[in-house]
Amino acid sequence: MKVCIYGAGAVGGHLAARLADGGAEVSIIARGAHLAAIRENGLRVDARDAVLQSRPSATDDPATLGPQDVVVVTVKAPSLPQIAEGIAPLLDAKTQVVFLMNGIPWWYFHDHDGPLEGTRLGRIDPDGKIWRAIDPSRVIGGVAYTACTVTAPGIIRAANPRNRIILGRPDSRLTPIVTDLAETMRAGGLEVELTDTIRNAIWEKLLMNLVGGSLGILTESAMGDALSHPAVEALARDIATEGAAIATALGCDAGDIEAGLSKLKTSTHKQSILQDLNLGRAMEIDALLVAPTELARMVGITTPILDRIVGLAVLRARSAGLYAG
Repeated sequence: MKVCIYGAGAVGGHLAARLADGGAEVSIIARGAHLAAIRENGLRVDARDAVLQSRPSATDDPATLGPQDVVVVTVKAPSLPQIAEGIAPLLDAKTQVVFLMNGIPWWYFHDHDGPLEGTRLGRIDPDGKIWRAIDPSRVIGGVAYTACTVTAPGIIRAANPRNRIILGRPDSRLTPIVTDLAETMRAGGLEVELTDTIRNAIWEKLLMNLVGGSLGILTESAMGDALSHPAVEALARDIATEGAAIATALGCDAGDIEAGLSKLKTSTHKQSILQDLNLGRAMEIDALLVAPTELARMVGITTPILDRIVGLAVLRARSAGLYAG
C-alpha cells in the first residue's frame, strides 16, 4: 500500500512512522528544517512502546511522488487551501483521502442524509477550493487520540501510552481500502477503530477540543492545571454541555461528557492550538471554535457560554496576530 502523509509534523510524522513499521510504502510532504532533517537522517519517533526509525521518501513537492493508494492529510485547518492547490498529482481514480484533523471537517454535510445535505462550510473551505480539488466521495474521516510534539527537526515524541485512530466514511460504508489501511496501522502498533458513525467520533473529540482549546488559549495552561480550579471546571462542563446540544440537534451522540472531562483533568499535554499560540503559528480558531457556533445557529441552538468563551479566544488569537478571520 502506497501512503502519502500530507503534512508530516508531529501527528503526521508519528503516523508515517507507524505505517512504515506496518509495512506501507510511505512518503511524506513536509517543509523547512523538519524536512531537511528527515531527508538527511530519517524520521525518529520516541513512543512509549518503541523507538521507531524510518526513512520515508520526503519532499515539499507532491508532483515528485505520483499517485498514491491513500493520502492522509494531517495539516492544521488554516493550511487546507494549500492542500487544494497541491494534492492533484497524488490522486488517481482510486485514491482515497483521509482527513485526520481536529474540528469540524469541510466535508461534514456530504452524504449527511438530512436537511443540510450538501451544505458547504465556507468558514472551513473558503471558496470551495477543497471540495473542487478532492471529490468528497474519496473522503475517509478520521479522529486521532495521540499527543505528539516535534522535539527537534526529524524527531517526534509521542507521549500517550495508547495511540488510537478512528476511521469511517461519511456515507458509513466500510470499503476494502478502509479496512486495509486499518490493518496496516494496527501492524505498526496503533489502536484502530472502524466506525459507521464517524460524525459521532468527531463530536466526541470536538467537545474536549472546545473545552481544552478555548480554555487552554485563555489560561495558557494544560488542562490538568486549569481544571484543578473548581470555577474553571464548572465552566468547562457548561462549554461541553452546550457543544453536546449542537451535536444532538445534528443527529449525533457526542459521548460521555463526564468521562471526557475526567481525562482532561489528568492531562499534562498542552492542546495543539495552545502550542500554536506559544510558537507563533496560525491557529485553528475556525475549525475548532467558530464553526461549531455557526452550526448551532443552523440548527437553532443557543450557546451563550460558548459564544462568550469563543469570543474571548478569538480576541486572544487576533491580539497575537495568529488569526485574521
